[in-house]
Amino acid sequence: MNTPPPNQKGFTLVEIMIVVAIIALLAAIAVPGFLRARKRSQASRILNDLRMIDSALDQYAIEHNKKSNDPVGTADWTSYVKKGSPLYNTGNSLFGTGYGSQTVDLIPQVPSNDYNVLSDVAGTGFWSPYGP
Repeated sequence: MNTPPPNQKGFTLVEIMIVVAIIALLAAIAVPGFLRARKRSQASRILNDLRMIDSALDQYAIEHNKKSNDPVGTADWTSYVKKGSPLYNTGNSLFGTGYGSQTVDLIPQVPSNDYNVLSDVAGTGFWSPYGP
């Protein structure tokens, strides 16, 4: 019979299983928080896009002598946001929803599909004044 020397040390299967269980428990606690933080940052990005659209509309209206309630096409207001940005290139939200044509002196609104996706982390107070 082979018996290991008394000075040989190692981990037993039970000890390894306990460590794996602790790591799994920590992961189960952390993952929902990470997912919530990701959705919250997506909502912040869309809110910042709406602010940029509002600013771009104001700049367009001033330079082209537009008055209140004049429509502004997507191609017109996207030319007043930072070149090369996703908003400039597509005129769409983070989720691919088009912001579409806007109106001078009316605040752009969050697309309803995007609002529905993010409503669990960003309620109506978060979107003010751009919310539904």
